[in-house]
Amino acid sequence: MDVTNLESVRDNDFIHAVMEESGQDLTHCYQCGNCTAGCPCGFAYDIQVSQIMRNLQAGRKDKVLNSRSIWLCLSCSSCTTRCPNNIDVARVMDVLRHIARREGRVAEKGVTTFWDAFLASVRKHGRVYELGVVANYVARTGRVWTDIDLLPRIAPKGKLSPMPHDIKGRDEIARIFQRYEEERTR
Repeated sequence: MDVTNLESVRDNDFIHAVMEESGQDLTHCYQCGNCTAGCPCGFAYDIQVSQIMRNLQAGRKDKVLNSRSIWLCLSCSSCTTRCPNNIDVARVMDVLRHIARREGRVAEKGVTTFWDAFLASVRKHGRVYELGVVANYVARTGRVWTDIDLLPRIAPKGKLSPMPHDIKGRDEIARIFQRYEEERTR
């Protein structure tokens, strides 16, 4: 059993930052466990969703931000849908990822590497260029042979175009990225 003296670890600033950024009142969670029961990724988590919420309430910043669970969350919103107190738990998990990334706490580097490859593709083409995302991810991780066995099944479906398809209105996408960069550096 993990016993903690809350007076020594409680980070009230962290609790308030998560509540403010997510727009959710963490005090409404009474640990019913519905979020955990409905989570399709719970089998892979080091800390279950309900325990993430409890650790948040306790202000255990290090435990929460260093967990693998926040990175493995699919953002499917099953937890949010099942919450009897209408807490957007998926939004809370999203905010935790953002805070962790800002602080350089990335427990699952492959996830952030994929996000970066995905966003680089959208930034460049205005949409996802799947083959480009895969190439970027492989170049950053060195995981060349990981999913090569999927190629014979995927290639005939024509889903991996050898050339990117740019969209109309790419400048609107560029403005979104520019606004994001400006807000991030404030």
